[in-house]
Amino acid sequence: MMKHHIMTILLIAVFTITSLTGCKQSNNAELPELSDSNQDQTTEEPTLTYWAELNGNAASVKPSFQEVPFFQEWQERTGVKLKFIQPPSNQAKQALNIMLASGELPDMIEYEWASFPGGPEKAINDGYILKLNDLIDQYAPNLKRYLQEHPDIDKQIKTADGSYYVFPFIQGDVRLRTYQGPIIRKDWLDELGLSVPVTIDDWHNVLKAFKEKKGVKAPLTFLSTPSPLFGIENGAFVGAFGIKKGFYLKDGQVQFGPMEPSYKQFLSLFREWYKEGLIDRNIATVDTRTIDSSMVTGRSGASIWNAGSGIGTWLPLIKEKDPKAEFVAAPYPVLHEGDRPMFGQRVNPYMSSGGVAISAKSSNAVEAVRMLDYGYGEEGHLLFNFGIEGVSYTMEDGKPTYTDLILHNPDKLAPSQAIAMYSRASYFGPFVQDVAYMEQYYMLQEQKDAVDIWANTDADKYMLPPVQKTERESAELSAIMQDVTTLVDEMSLRIIIGIDPLDSFDDYVTQLKALNINRAIAIQKAALDRYNAH
Repeated sequence: MMKHHIMTILLIAVFTITSLTGCKQSNNAELPELSDSNQDQTTEEPTLTYWAELNGNAASVKPSFQEVPFFQEWQERTGVKLKFIQPPSNQAKQALNIMLASGELPDMIEYEWASFPGGPEKAINDGYILKLNDLIDQYAPNLKRYLQEHPDIDKQIKTADGSYYVFPFIQGDVRLRTYQGPIIRKDWLDELGLSVPVTIDDWHNVLKAFKEKKGVKAPLTFLSTPSPLFGIENGAFVGAFGIKKGFYLKDGQVQFGPMEPSYKQFLSLFREWYKEGLIDRNIATVDTRTIDSSMVTGRSGASIWNAGSGIGTWLPLIKEKDPKAEFVAAPYPVLHEGDRPMFGQRVNPYMSSGGVAISAKSSNAVEAVRMLDYGYGEEGHLLFNFGIEGVSYTMEDGKPTYTDLILHNPDKLAPSQAIAMYSRASYFGPFVQDVAYMEQYYMLQEQKDAVDIWANTDADKYMLPPVQKTERESAELSAIMQDVTTLVDEMSLRIIIGIDPLDSFDDYVTQLKALNINRAIAIQKAALDRYNAH
């Protein structure tokens, strides 16, 4: 009995050592061509595992990746079978942490790697994901060509030490990079004899009129999830005071808006508006569903939201009930008539959402690279942006044009949902987004006008580029900013809703300094200097 027991232990030990050795070998980026052993055993390609959260546009129609026609077509065209591992919606971060801790890693992981604690460099150094430089060089001709032709984007998608870590989502045209801003009920303005507001004073008059003359419960509503005041982080209202709720550039220096004296002026304004009942009372808990409901039912008359999921969703719904109803975009507010807004929503070409990394445990890295590279070639570009020819688009005068299946869906799917069935254009992924998607997706003139109105800011001048930190900087910055962000959000909310006096702002700035906000600014500056030097 004892002998048998010892033998079992020895067998387990041998098996464990063999497994570990296998893992270690597959960590090397120097990978062979498609392995012969796979071809000997079977004529089929191996099945690769792909971990990703299913985007809401697609998930609202089909619950799993395998049921979405786009993902079936992508596998068909590349000859690679995929097994999807799908974390519960809105729980990607927690699910990823559990998976990394387990050591059981899939071949591909789609995640916002720039937000990984310690940054993507740490994810590589800790043996979670592969450094992709050699693999891209050898097996990803399409992405390699694109990056050679776009050196500005090339430097955005590398770590501080020059490592590629994902197959990136890139917004390939400046017109794709602005899609959000203030939206207002134009029919109410007309009824009240008011113009679209431009200055902070105009906004005060309009919101007051909505409340007093239209009986509107929450004249201005905006997103406050995942954090309070989230809706103004791109510069709406706070930008009128020459700052942003976050880091920005001014005269070549990195600044942090919530510690500037102007932030006190912004808090003072919102405190007054809240007291007058002009801002949604539920300022701490507004999510996208609440905004949709408030704007469609007339509980609110103004918001800060998107051209697609805002104007494009709300306008058809309110027009069904009231053909005269109208939503239009308003410019980003300024203090004085004639001023140009300093800030407004604008993203960098590479945002880090939807980037796909290859796990350091994958023994199918070459196959994964080839599959992911497909999206950056001519054929893949059409699939990822427009879907399947003859089904979701046709070529008209040499241009891919969405069919009625997408724009006037027989099952009453919104264009964003229909697009998500056949392509990835209405969210993100490993490809370059095409501006022709937006030109067709924004079916309403109000949406097209909105983008022009919201893009008319100096946001580019004050934006921090996507600078990469070293592993050490990244860890230090995220530790500081976790405490800083919590303090900023809590104190801003307490001052706005009247729990704390406005004068408590000065104590709060002292607390920010004690939490090392100046060190965080210095880290951002060091990363910026490195970025500019390349």
